[in-house]
Amino acid sequence: MTHAPRKRFGQHFLVDSSVIDAIVRAVDARRGERVVEIGPGLGAITGPLRASGAGLTLIELDRDLAARWRAVAGVELVQADVLGVDFGELARRAGQPLRVVGNLPYNISTPILFRLLEFAPHVVDQHLMLQKEVVDRIAASPGGRDFGRLSVMLQWRYDIEQLFDVPASAFDPPPRVVSSVLRMVPWREPAALDPALLSEIVAVAFSQRRKLLRHTLGRWLERADPAVAFDVQRRAEEVPVAEYVRLAQTIQRTEVR
Repeated sequence: MTHAPRKRFGQHFLVDSSVIDAIVRAVDARRGERVVEIGPGLGAITGPLRASGAGLTLIELDRDLAARWRAVAGVELVQADVLGVDFGELARRAGQPLRVVGNLPYNISTPILFRLLEFAPHVVDQHLMLQKEVVDRIAASPGGRDFGRLSVMLQWRYDIEQLFDVPASAFDPPPRVVSSVLRMVPWREPAALDPALLSEIVAVAFSQRRKLLRHTLGRWLERADPAVAFDVQRRAEEVPVAEYVRLAQTIQRTEVR
């Protein structure tokens, strides 16, 4: 299959066989599973996924590529912008939770990650390739400059494992950045909280990273249970994920009394 990469779709097609093999081994798809591939492109990963015997759903926005995949037997095609796809409905149609795979367009990778976050209860795992800088932020630990809103919101809901880096030379055309593959497995019993509340708290905390939290989270702390200790003499990047989660939980409990 040949196709001229389209810049507006952020298309960089994976061509390095060793990288392809490494991704396929990491996913380890099995017969009877339902795999959803975001952006199959020219099929570098799609072919091995089909050969595994797993049921395969492809999400492709490019109409020319979608037309080619529509003619391929044994796959379900969803021609759509992934940001509008209802993964819960895909799981219901499949009758089982999904395994998600994708080489995400770098220009919209963060919105896709937050879209997938909404459907975590319907997902077994996610193997995604992203810009290394983004993966470093997702997997970052408190105290480092990479630790931020993306780290907190995804680590709250997933077990994150950074697998391996992928050089620009593995793609055609080569991007200007190094890529990285990560595995995201939803926690079976995540902390019970309102994700929108956690997101708002974290967004405010990191909106002014250089300020102490007593200057940024003041109105939130007024709504929290005073019995819950929260050190405000820290900056946002110094606070572990678990403490943001507890703060959101105590505010939520206080407001429903």
